[in-house]
Amino acid sequence: MSKTLERWGSKRAFILAVTGAAVGLGNIWRFPYIAGENGGAAFLLVYIAFVLLLGIPVMMAEILIGRAGRQGPMQALGALAAEAGASRHWRWLGLFGALTVFCILSFYSVVSGWSIEFLVASINGHFKGASAAEIGAGFEAFLANPRLLIFNHTLFLLMTMVVVAAGVAKGLERLNNLLMPLLYGLLLLLAVYASTTSGFGSALAWLFVPSFDAITPSVVLHAMGHAFFTLAVGACALMAYGAYMPDEQSLPKAAVAVAVLDISVALLAGIAIFSVVFAQGMDPADGPGLMFVTLPIAFSELPWGSLWLSVFFLLLLLATWTSAINLAEPMVATLQGFGWRRSVSTAVVAFSVWSIGLLSALSFSTLADFRPLLGRNVFELVSSIPPDIFLPLGGLLIAIFAAWVLPSDTAIRALGVGDRGYRWWRGVVRWVSIPLTLMVLLSGLL
Repeated sequence: MSKTLERWGSKRAFILAVTGAAVGLGNIWRFPYIAGENGGAAFLLVYIAFVLLLGIPVMMAEILIGRAGRQGPMQALGALAAEAGASRHWRWLGLFGALTVFCILSFYSVVSGWSIEFLVASINGHFKGASAAEIGAGFEAFLANPRLLIFNHTLFLLMTMVVVAAGVAKGLERLNNLLMPLLYGLLLLLAVYASTTSGFGSALAWLFVPSFDAITPSVVLHAMGHAFFTLAVGACALMAYGAYMPDEQSLPKAAVAVAVLDISVALLAGIAIFSVVFAQGMDPADGPGLMFVTLPIAFSELPWGSLWLSVFFLLLLLATWTSAINLAEPMVATLQGFGWRRSVSTAVVAFSVWSIGLLSALSFSTLADFRPLLGRNVFELVSSIPPDIFLPLGGLLIAIFAAWVLPSDTAIRALGVGDRGYRWWRGVVRWVSIPLTLMVLLSGLL
């Protein structure tokens, strides 16, 4: 079979790339408000358990398929299925993954564009001294401005695709090596600042002292879903990165390292956000508006609030930028598998994502009354169905393929842990991860 020519330049580059794909809105936007709505430490405890039982095993399944195939997701799945004597229709899973990432990136770019607007506004001191009503009204006015939303959506997507067009080594690897350490540096800086606020102790108690009475079926389902979403599994993005993985790298060690880095971002972001929220006596369960309404209100009343709010939105922009770059790669890799040049593949992906993203950007103004399904606008549909249904379905099929279809000798070589380690991993995937993934999928459908 035709093999991928590009490889990550080092083990560190691979880990940073996969972490870059995983770390983004899920950690800094979604985790704080979901944790806030689901009991804080109770949610965190269950979430970490599902990262171990669900996220890491399925992540390893997705990466090993790419490593064994050494091609784009669609081509690797087709070739490996043929090798196993299974149906070649498995290759369509790669196309389904590309469609999933396509949908996610279309709304991801719109929300990430918000971070550009809020970064500029915070640098300009726009929120300083503003009342809660003024900040809330300002956010509503921003969402109702189609030109501004389209401009920020376009700018963010252009920033993303320029890097993707440069390739794995010159584009993704260089930027990940630069931005991921910077991202962690900013997070640590914010956490240090949080420790000086009056809400720091309350934030630590909220995140790390669980009330087991708060662990309800709803909390469990939310934790399972978030463990899946935050590690970027189920969309074949990690399959594309597995194709570039160095031969000598330990896949299990890399997967665990990515999970630890991913969880640490969520925890540091939670400490920083909840410290500020509790310092101002605000509600940690303010939902999706926690990021763009609650935090500007809270920071506006703190010493040096504009500076620290600027640092926070810079952090959010960097996280979403690295994530978007790493999510766009598998779509480009899929088109390259059909013989397209990278520049052409990138241009096609960029224009397609931008076009569909316009529907999400206009969902708050021009298309506010267009609700094609379940009374939801396009933004609500695209930001819920792909993460809640497509990702678990893709992850379920990936896990089934890796643990039930892929020949054992091929999987053992790609996994790199020997026969005994492979049997342990396969047992966990077959009898723990697959049933849990099915539960996540069913909860998204119901």
